[in-house]
Amino acid sequence: GLWLRQAEGLRRAQPEPAYHGLNFYETFGDFAFTTKAHAVAMRDFGPVLSPFNAFLTITGIETLPLRMERHCTNARKVAEFLAEHPQVASVSYSGLKTSPNYEVSNRYMPMGPGAVFTFAVKGGFAAGVACVERVKIWSHLANIGDTRSLILHPASTTHRQLTDEQRAACGAGDDIIRLSVGLEDPEDLIADLAQALA
Repeated sequence: GLWLRQAEGLRRAQPEPAYHGLNFYETFGDFAFTTKAHAVAMRDFGPVLSPFNAFLTITGIETLPLRMERHCTNARKVAEFLAEHPQVASVSYSGLKTSPNYEVSNRYMPMGPGAVFTFAVKGGFAAGVACVERVKIWSHLANIGDTRSLILHPASTTHRQLTDEQRAACGAGDDIIRLSVGLEDPEDLIADLAQALA
């Protein structure tokens, strides 16, 4: 079968220039395929996970449905709070009934549209920066999808090199704040945003 054809190919293989002329079959015999696959694939595709990192990854994957349920529930509660807040001009979250994408969101994502969304704060650039600086529980980080709740003002960080027009065109205007809602108690997250927006 396939293994025999691959093993035969290794026997006939020319010396590997990247390994100083090493012939994997002559050097490693029955372990030639495994050794070459490991050496060449690792060089070309990157390192393999250590056993402990593989364990952490599989543990994370096994608990992902539980975490996503909490992420989505928390995000909905935070979005509903922000939609009613007097210092918030708009909320871009398809899980809100006021969203133009609400029906489509429910059809394709019945458990919730995820935990990353944006809102526009009244007061523009200065208000956006101030809100992010005032939060205590939310972490000011550019990544998304963490178990911790993350907040970012793109216009003063990730999108600051763009012109005003470019930022507005890509949805990162001066008044926009991006949230990645984590697993904390939603009431704590809401209270933190309330004090930051005050």
